[in-house]
Amino acid sequence: MHRRLISSLVAVAVAFAGLAAGSAAAEAQPGPGGPTSRRVCPERNVPGKAFCLSMVRTDLPARPTLLPGQQPDGLSPQDIRSAYELPPFGGAGRRIAIVVANDYPEAEADLAVYRRQFHLPPCTTANGCFQKVYSTGTKPGTVDPIWALEAGLDMQAVSATCPGCGITLVEAPTAFIVSSLMPAVDIAGFLPGVTGVNGSWAIAEQAAEGSLDSHFRPGLVYTFASGDVGGVPVYPSVSPNVTSVGGTKLTRAFNLRGWRESAWSSGGGGCSLYEPLPAFQVGFAPCANRSTPDISAVADPDSGMAVYVSTPGNPTVGWQIAGGTSLSAPLVAGMYALAGRPGPNDRPNTYPYAHPRSFHDIVTGVAGPYAAIPGYDRATGIGTPRGLRGLRP
Repeated sequence: MHRRLISSLVAVAVAFAGLAAGSAAAEAQPGPGGPTSRRVCPERNVPGKAFCLSMVRTDLPARPTLLPGQQPDGLSPQDIRSAYELPPFGGAGRRIAIVVANDYPEAEADLAVYRRQFHLPPCTTANGCFQKVYSTGTKPGTVDPIWALEAGLDMQAVSATCPGCGITLVEAPTAFIVSSLMPAVDIAGFLPGVTGVNGSWAIAEQAAEGSLDSHFRPGLVYTFASGDVGGVPVYPSVSPNVTSVGGTKLTRAFNLRGWRESAWSSGGGGCSLYEPLPAFQVGFAPCANRSTPDISAVADPDSGMAVYVSTPGNPTVGWQIAGGTSLSAPLVAGMYALAGRPGPNDRPNTYPYAHPRSFHDIVTGVAGPYAAIPGYDRATGIGTPRGLRGLRP
């Protein structure tokens, strides 16, 4: 089965690798030529090897340090809580596992810088909040600054929405999905106290992907990034057992909400080629098969979140603005944790479909070929959370 899985990737990977993501406009002051961004994980043509889905602004230089009283560019935790009507505290006793490839030695130190900057409670090994787990029991031999930036974004995004949550970073030795990342997902789901697992990585769809769906167990929240090529769904986001998280552009506005939100032009989503239509999407999704995303949150790097990463070797070291559905997925993971523990036999990706009015219905913008329209759409799904009610049974 694994040989068939790997071989089926070859045909689709080359075509997928040639697709380019777009970028939009910025909340922070753009550079002279306007906002620009780049993918953090550009390599997408290795069969069976996952790529991360984070992006960073390139028109604003990274700041290794901040002057006293200086604020980093990008959205703060307070901004995100305001936009999605989240409580300022919560999540005690819940833990989110973040699965990534390779080692990130600066993980705890970078997380401490971020949380101090925004006056969030410490999350350290000493107080039991932060944990690092090696999926094979041995520290990965590779320190990859690209995946370190991905991991830093994930942990800091979870901190922004669920400051009281415990965070476990699960490091797989490589980015190969069958032999490395999926076993790490299994381990993450069985760690003590874990209520949710986040993956901000993907592979192109392939015919045998359904054989991997059993890695996602009932009773846990699994949030996966929907991608950054509009109209192209990716796996594991298309699995019927995970919450597929799409992307929006979020900017301040003089309206009742205080924010304006539209579909992100590069947000991933669409109709799966292989996963059948799940029962919870009947009457919602305009596809014969599984449709993504389920819900969305801010992802456009032009209106992205402030992130701090210090791993040497990355061209953007320090404070920077990051986005992609690698941002929206862990933001939503934190929101699910705030909402409470899922039922032991539940598939929490079904919750939003039972409470569509508990979401901001995004009706402007496009994601690839798909327009945001009233109700469910393949640009933003059900919409973006308006508080926590839509993420509960």
